[in-house]
Amino acid sequence: MVLDSFTVTIVVILTAALISAFSRRVKRDKCLYDFNNDPVILEKTNGEIAGEGILRVENTGLEFIYTDEKQDETTQNILSSYIFYKYEYPQIQALIRFHNRLSDEGKKEREKELRRTYNPSIFKRIKRKIQNIFKTISDSLTELANAMVTQFQKSSSAGAFLKSQDKYLKQINQNIIESVGSAFDPILERYIGHKVVFELIKGEQLLKYSGILKDYTANYIEILDVSYTLKNGTKGKADIIVPQKLGIIRHLGEKADNNKVFSFEDLKKWIKK
Repeated sequence: MVLDSFTVTIVVILTAALISAFSRRVKRDKCLYDFNNDPVILEKTNGEIAGEGILRVENTGLEFIYTDEKQDETTQNILSSYIFYKYEYPQIQALIRFHNRLSDEGKKEREKELRRTYNPSIFKRIKRKIQNIFKTISDSLTELANAMVTQFQKSSSAGAFLKSQDKYLKQINQNIIESVGSAFDPILERYIGHKVVFELIKGEQLLKYSGILKDYTANYIEILDVSYTLKNGTKGKADIIVPQKLGIIRHLGEKADNNKVFSFEDLKKWIKK
């Protein structure tokens, strides 16, 4: 049985909607998820400490489980958690994981994480290269799909229907893009695993920090071993996640070492050994 173009259009829209819904349900930002199950402090752009506790990362928001129960002054209820919803994310200044608040097991895991980040194996570098290839392909396919839909709207008998659903289609496409949660940046990519100097916008101030760039996504950057101070005076060595709109990687903070930047020439040399 041959389906008419209108039926095909309906099937495509329903399929895209299902993929979008599933992606949003299961996908979490990679940087945020790195702090999952760790003691974390949420600092808002106004300097306020919004949440503090064991972090649980979900696709709809962040949950902080208090290590010590609190009492609400207004309702007198016992409080054991704090929820920060996804629509509130624009208020995030930083997520901070102070080293001295980690358990002994957590400290050991973080040390392993630091070694893997600062001195990645050749296999990890290859894996990263392959992932970046797929990110680039994904971006290209998204652009191609948008172009095809636009052309289909102009030439197909179902074009009028598609045009009427243009807002809905754009929303589905945006959800799929956001569910991927990462975007390839050739500049930042070369700085992964290196000490960097970055600028952080805090209110009307532009402050400079240094640390090791572990990873980045479309929305956040994750930096290890940062000397960080909160508005309330709490300070110490920490790993932090900051929004890309507030954190700007500005310099390589160490002597350039081309051997730490993987290339296919490195792979050829390694194979010959």
